[in-house]
Amino acid sequence: MRRTRPVLALLAVAGLLAAAGCTASDSPRPVPPPESAPVSLAPEFARDTTCEPERSLRPSGALPAPGRMPADSRMAEIVRNGRLVLGTSQDTLLFSSRNPRTGQVEGFDVDMGRQIAAALFGDPKKLQIKVVPHAERTAWVRNGKVDLVINTMTANCERWQEVDFSTVYYVAGQRVLVAEGSGIDSLDELGGQKVCAAVGSTSLENIAKVPSKPIPVSKPGFGECLVAFQQNEVAAISTDDTILAGLKAQDPFAKIVGARLTKEPYAIAISKEHPEFTRFVNQVLERMRQDGTWARIHQKWLGTTTQPPAAEYR
Repeated sequence: MRRTRPVLALLAVAGLLAAAGCTASDSPRPVPPPESAPVSLAPEFARDTTCEPERSLRPSGALPAPGRMPADSRMAEIVRNGRLVLGTSQDTLLFSSRNPRTGQVEGFDVDMGRQIAAALFGDPKKLQIKVVPHAERTAWVRNGKVDLVINTMTANCERWQEVDFSTVYYVAGQRVLVAEGSGIDSLDELGGQKVCAAVGSTSLENIAKVPSKPIPVSKPGFGECLVAFQQNEVAAISTDDTILAGLKAQDPFAKIVGARLTKEPYAIAISKEHPEFTRFVNQVLERMRQDGTWARIHQKWLGTTTQPPAAEYR
């Protein structure tokens, strides 16, 4: 039986921020996202792949030494500015959320950014974080408010029209979070019921494609979706399993159900005006794949050992 949980509802967003920020030294290891076996995706979730969204610009040459970027490049401009400006969220548990003890935003995505800062400056701390509204991620890249966005962001053809993407650094898939005891085992069983996702997310679009016609409900972020779920305003939340794992960690009355509905290749969004910076970022990601840095960051935040997605180039 579903019950309203007022205390959890009031603390949901705060809990997301708190739990995500705890490091290995001050909290138990975070619960990793649930694993899913590969599945055949339903036709209604098929996406336009004519642009080959998982392919990015091939790196050219060796990485320059930190602080010694090619003249007139975007990298040299960033070094002159004295910091790399990263756009991300502050409430995505395990990937980018605020540690209440330090006030710092931490997680898998943030550590990706720190590696790029280290390649630019020789110092991973030369990173300024700006919290980006979920629906404005590509806009902030285009208008120069941030140097790049790393925020559990799916590379797709629609977004490629607005920004360039790095090679894929993580692959997730959309599932659904429901209440324990609800008897619901898939998104298709939520026909006529309200299902929450963040504004501007591919998840929100996918909910509307389900044949049984669940009712999409948009919120500014997934912390707000969790509050709505706990107050019984929505019956479920549907988004990437990485994000759902963080929400489930904040609600002992919730569970994640169903097979992956989609493939969500996460990549770093960069301005189309600076292809040399995209190539530089891809070189950093390739080094992280080869020297084990990616695997160490995955182990640190997600608690499992696995291999990074292979790079694909245009």
